[in-house]
Amino acid sequence: MTSPRSAYVIAPTLFGAYGVVRLLDGLDGTKGPGLAWTTGHLCFLVGLGFFVRAFVAMRAAAGRSDRWATAGLVAAVAGSFALAVQFGVDIVTGLMAADHAEMGRLSDTFGSLPGAELAFYAVGPMFFFIGQVVLAVRLYALRRLPVWAPCLVFAASLLPLTTKDLIPLGAVLLLLGYAPLWRTGASRTALTSA
Repeated sequence: MTSPRSAYVIAPTLFGAYGVVRLLDGLDGTKGPGLAWTTGHLCFLVGLGFFVRAFVAMRAAAGRSDRWATAGLVAAVAGSFALAVQFGVDIVTGLMAADHAEMGRLSDTFGSLPGAELAFYAVGPMFFFIGQVVLAVRLYALRRLPVWAPCLVFAASLLPLTTKDLIPLGAVLLLLGYAPLWRTGASRTALTSA
């Protein structure tokens, strides 16, 4: 299993890779279907697993009985699940479709299922960002993060909502916001091995 230390680096890196591949995929004026579409979405889908690992570690750093951290973890994991479904559907429709228009029709078919739009597109994914911010703010309140770290996590959460073209920048902000957690993990490892 991946250590929390590496999860804090791998998750934002894969998020950034998705953003970069997404930008490259759109250079011809159309995003998907094709190799770039599938590759980018797989990067983010795998990255979600690392995000969940990081969220679990953040909750543990706050203390297992901390209600705010637990609420943040539950929200972040629920949002991760919603995003995983959304990206899974995007991968499947991208593989099934011959062109962008057909991919859109296939996605619309899934989105028209009762509750799918709300759960996996409009509301559900927001919990990924909300939970992540709650965890970072809670760690700041417990003096385990400096004040700028949750500010960077919050900014990183807003960027994709503004425009998805800013995802690579959001990934850099997450890497910087998670840096104190990575360093804390490194110092704990050094203390326990000494």
